[in-house]
Amino acid sequence: MPFSSFGLHADLLRGVQELGFTRPTPIQNDAIPPAVAGKDVLACAMTGSGKSAAFLLPILNKLIGKKRGTTRALILTPTRELAAQIDEHLRDLAVHTPLSGAAVYGGVGAGPQEHAFRNGVDVIVATPGRLLDHFQYSYAKLEGLEILVLDEADRMLDMGFLPDIRRVLKHLPTKRQTLFFSATMPAAIVELSREMLKNPVTIAIERKSLPATGITQSVFPVSQDLKMPLLQALLDRGEVENAIIFTRTKHRANRVYEQLERNKVKVARIHGNRSQVQRTDALAGFKSGRYRILVATDIAARGIDVEALSHVVNFDVPNMPEDYIHRVGRTARAELTGDAITFVAPDEENDLRAIERAISKRLPRITLPDFDYKQKPAEKLEIPIQERIAAIRAKKAEDRARAKAKLERKGAGSGHAAAPSRQPQRNTGRAPAANSGRGPQRGAAPSHSAGRGPSSAPAHRRPASPSSNRPGNSPSGNRRRP
Repeated sequence: MPFSSFGLHADLLRGVQELGFTRPTPIQNDAIPPAVAGKDVLACAMTGSGKSAAFLLPILNKLIGKKRGTTRALILTPTRELAAQIDEHLRDLAVHTPLSGAAVYGGVGAGPQEHAFRNGVDVIVATPGRLLDHFQYSYAKLEGLEILVLDEADRMLDMGFLPDIRRVLKHLPTKRQTLFFSATMPAAIVELSREMLKNPVTIAIERKSLPATGITQSVFPVSQDLKMPLLQALLDRGEVENAIIFTRTKHRANRVYEQLERNKVKVARIHGNRSQVQRTDALAGFKSGRYRILVATDIAARGIDVEALSHVVNFDVPNMPEDYIHRVGRTARAELTGDAITFVAPDEENDLRAIERAISKRLPRITLPDFDYKQKPAEKLEIPIQERIAAIRAKKAEDRARAKAKLERKGAGSGHAAAPSRQPQRNTGRAPAANSGRGPQRGAAPSHSAGRGPSSAPAHRRPASPSSNRPGNSPSGNRRRP
């Protein structure tokens, strides 16, 4: 069935054609018709299936021709990267229409996002936390909302966003169309969908989530100490064109990144401790080919669309089979092919068996030719937590000693020891006698009028940004009473 059979606006079909979409994917074929018809949709779709277009095309088709200046569609998504990607995809599809969109997420300035709310962009793509920050202010009202999309709903549940989602719903009109997409359907997600949807069309709800058929999966048994040398050996063979390497923790991601960088590999990293600017640069550089390798934690496992990714390497076996499916789903997207390699240490065999049960397939074990599996690694990959704490304490002690020595040198240079600090005067609430009857001297702190404590803020103080004024964290709430 071609895209033209969905009854989409001609300007959208032009955008689809220019993006090179020749025929709909299964989820697009199933979800677009009921969504275009205005029905609620509950779709269980695996990652990499093309579901972004499955909800973006119906949204854009419904909004074409409507009066501008009102936000009529909201797309909730779990991560900043996914929000930015959906916003970019929206722009590509709507290139021949006047429709506009904006991404709203944390880690960046709130000013442009506020501007988007005030101007009433047609579609907002947001993460729940930053959206709730904006909802504290009068400009962030969505009374005209007609369509709500929850994308990667199960991932939002995993990340603890369920309470935030319920809070977001309180700010939205109850009369709306809702499109609900999730890779898996745990009980909490099923319950949430029943609360939000009205007589939904269910799609692929019983379909088992499995890796795409174009992925070649393999397992490399190896000890924990030799995972890094094995990875380097694979890269040196030249068969890995580009790859995302997934690690269990942020510390391990940093260590893999550092060792690859020392070996002159063009590598970037992305995890929760990196700033949004750093994460955006890493992902953009990887997509453009500036970096050959992207080392990541599971923050990048869902929704990141990298065209023609040749390999995914599970440096660590994920604890949950669902995470394995989403990780390997970064390759072989849009019906292409790719390789998924998993390093398995003896202590990870149980997790691997759980994955094999989930996908109903035993993965082939591979031994790399000419690799010395008995070698002693030059250095440990992961520094034990006790050593890391000891190093931090040693660094702090060194800083204190350096500061003390600097103070002593300063005192010796002036010919006398540093004068002790003056004891603060007791504040009696009365002006000093020497200044009786006069206003405050230049440089003196202004006195407070009767009945007002020192907590009164000056009138010219700039209001806090949304990200710094979340409920329960108001600056005034932390201020001591006079």
